[in-house]
Amino acid sequence: MRVLVTGSEGYLGTVMCGVLSDAGHDVAGLDSGYFIGATLGPEPSRPPTVLVDLRDVTVDHVRGFDAVVHLAALSNDPLGNFAPKITYDINHAASSRLGQLARDAGVRRFLYASTCSVYGASRGAELLDEEAPLAPVTPYAVSKVRVEDDLHDLADDDFEPVYLRNATAFGFSPRLRGDIVLNDLVASAYLTGEVRVLSDGTPWRPLVHARDIAAAFQACLEAPRGAVHDRAFNVGMESENLQVSQIAEIAAAAVPGSIVNITGEAGNDPRSYRVDFSRITRAVPAFRPEWTTTRGAVELHDAYRQHGLTIEHFRLWFTRLAWLSRLQEEGRLDRELRWVGT
Repeated sequence: MRVLVTGSEGYLGTVMCGVLSDAGHDVAGLDSGYFIGATLGPEPSRPPTVLVDLRDVTVDHVRGFDAVVHLAALSNDPLGNFAPKITYDINHAASSRLGQLARDAGVRRFLYASTCSVYGASRGAELLDEEAPLAPVTPYAVSKVRVEDDLHDLADDDFEPVYLRNATAFGFSPRLRGDIVLNDLVASAYLTGEVRVLSDGTPWRPLVHARDIAAAFQACLEAPRGAVHDRAFNVGMESENLQVSQIAEIAAAAVPGSIVNITGEAGNDPRSYRVDFSRITRAVPAFRPEWTTTRGAVELHDAYRQHGLTIEHFRLWFTRLAWLSRLQEEGRLDRELRWVGT
């Protein structure tokens, strides 16, 4: 298929483009360009890419594609809380508009990167499947719920939206994100010798490797319409539902000599949920996740050593809020996160 990947220069996008290209698809990218240059190791190879703000996309940008893989978003809760209006403008309004443009352009399949954080305030011990009540607690998660609803309204015989609710991502990507839990804790162990957890360590988090996310998108891209049309899928595996304290121990075990320090100073985090991932493997048998958190922690430690990660780079280059704030301070981005002079 001819596939457009939005957010192609980001953490998941650089991995996604490689996986889909290796599977034989004709891949093109669309990206705002925010994180070009924030790279650990060699620059990733990239498909033909259009640099355009998601808010400025036109129907011509999506015409001629069989499918759209929509990853582009302001990508985490701290950034969403820092700029809730812009999060709404990009993550909700521009994403729903992209769906409408794709349908108008004749794109058949639209794979949307949603999140398991739509279940965010669920404190019970039960595993949450795709029919569980949604309880988002941040602007980021709220935006994902709204886009799912909007894409559902667009679904018809010719337009096939699919909602992939990814667990919390981890693993190496050349466009590293340091503001997600395992990547952060392994870096802390490597750079300081200490895995510091500011919460009490009790919240549950489901985790999934970036390559397994890409494999799920590939499987849903290639699946029969009846298996995926207008359906939500949790993406991950049940064994990787872990408490933050367990994730901290895994991070420390991957970095010999490091210790765990659970301070509890940030109090009790309301975002706690365990997720059932059985639907996607029943509906799309081609998808079988492979990466455990333990294996991913070792991969991250090896990559950090190989590419010479430093504390300065980790904090300033690979934390999304810090990187975008720096671009604003340098006068390259304005208050609306638009490039100055364009």
